[in-house]
Amino acid sequence: MALNIAGLVAVLVFYALILGMGVWASKKSRREEKKCVGSRSEVTMIGGRNINIWIGIFTMTATYVGGAYIMGTAEAVYTPSRGVIWAMGPPSYFLTFLVGGLFFAKQMRSKRYVTMMDPFQQRYGNTFTTALLLPSLLSDILWVACTLAALGGTVSVILDLHSSYAIVLSAGVAITYTLLGGLYSVAYTDVIQLVFIFISLWMCVPFVILHPSSSSSSSSNVTLTPVNSPPWLGELKTEDVGKWIDEFLVLALGGLSIQAYYQRVLSAASPAQARIMSFASSVIVFILGIPSVIIGAVAVSADWNQTEYGLPPPFERGEAGNVLPLALQNLAPSWVSVLGIGALAAAVMSSVDSALLSSASMFTQNIYKSYLRKQASERECAWVIRLSVLLVGLAGTGLTFAGEGVMALWLMSADLMYCIVFPQIICVLHCPFANGYGATTGFVLGTFLRFLSGEPALHIPPVLMFPGWREDELTGDIHQYFPFRSLITLLTVLIIPSASLLARLVFTRHMLPPSWDIFGVLRETGDAVKSVSGVWRAEVILPAATESETTENLLVTSTSSC
Repeated sequence: MALNIAGLVAVLVFYALILGMGVWASKKSRREEKKCVGSRSEVTMIGGRNINIWIGIFTMTATYVGGAYIMGTAEAVYTPSRGVIWAMGPPSYFLTFLVGGLFFAKQMRSKRYVTMMDPFQQRYGNTFTTALLLPSLLSDILWVACTLAALGGTVSVILDLHSSYAIVLSAGVAITYTLLGGLYSVAYTDVIQLVFIFISLWMCVPFVILHPSSSSSSSSNVTLTPVNSPPWLGELKTEDVGKWIDEFLVLALGGLSIQAYYQRVLSAASPAQARIMSFASSVIVFILGIPSVIIGAVAVSADWNQTEYGLPPPFERGEAGNVLPLALQNLAPSWVSVLGIGALAAAVMSSVDSALLSSASMFTQNIYKSYLRKQASERECAWVIRLSVLLVGLAGTGLTFAGEGVMALWLMSADLMYCIVFPQIICVLHCPFANGYGATTGFVLGTFLRFLSGEPALHIPPVLMFPGWREDELTGDIHQYFPFRSLITLLTVLIIPSASLLARLVFTRHMLPPSWDIFGVLRETGDAVKSVSGVWRAEVILPAATESETTENLLVTSTSSC
């Protein structure tokens, strides 16, 4: 197969358009900095809290509609042992935005935080926040690597171009416009990317359905009727229900543990607008998953022997992960397949740029500015953000060439976000008496239980054997079919407030000396206990500034610095 010159030119034109939009948006970002809507770094990280609601909806949706979402949904539908029932992307992300809008968006935006780590830093301090931030940074880097790898595989299929070229080019474009304009460049390029994804994927659908090899099988195979159960529908066995629930909740609720979501929430002009963005995104993200479902269903019933691909079909060749680009290449005209790869390229960059900026924002705001250099100027912070974007981009791009081990590591990091970070977010926002002792206990317990449960992708044997486990006859790995991740998450949610109350009881009842109160429980309650001449006595101290007062002080400081 020769290099697809026309397709390559079309992709390069699309990349140039995206880069041009990013450069234009960077000029808008500089204008906002001059208006002094917020500090310079806040304009870069959250757009000065002045992102248009429609732009916010587009960029929030585009963050989740990545290459893994589009290709993974088609792969799940096409795989014989799974089917539509296991294509969890569209319904799980629908639930992500719905729950986020109901319980998280308003709470985060009303406090005027800059990153999702700010509430932890204000309540628990720098040390705990740094420990909680590390898995988030690692997850973003691995996410960049996995997303770029998905694009590389697609390009090699459709354009017959070595995947490394597409990986480096896509990463370079995404890093460049993110460096130039921060959230403004990311948000405005996401608009183009999401529109292109929507139009191009839906344009591909009729061509794939009407291809002779698709209709030659049985038309009933692509039509859901009560009498006939199509093969692409899949089957959910009773013994697999626990695993299905676990994987669904990891995607749905684990999606609320990432900075990229809260970055969009915090960029909204008001808490009400933040909620509207979440609710609107829940509908759009579901609609964008439908073309992948249709293409995967058609690939199941297609007669591959009538195409240039021939037999055996993709699943038997171990290429189920590339079924979407293979279907576009063999079941649609060449110009349509080019549209498909453009959609995937758009999806990849919309996710990559979000991961780059989210990691850079957390590192700058919660480690560099709050811990390493508290007196850092706004100009200095702006350069730290740019340097962080570059380093995360280079790290993610480099890991792309490390093979399948990166995907296994990312899956593990996604588990950690669900089992460890998500319970912490619930408690810090909705449990007013949660303190550093409870948070630390939950962090240690969640991490410990997750690693004891094992991970087949990393060949980590489980120590805790939950009901319904099975051993792989080929590899000998143990697979857990009990929803153990959700159980760990639930236990962590329960242990954080329990340990917090216990710690408060211990210190207020003078069971331990106040000098051991490293998280300031006594200060939170308004009581300090100290020893004078060996006699314990209570002393009332002034309570810490409220969150609203702290926010007002920060805003005054930020405005004056501009």
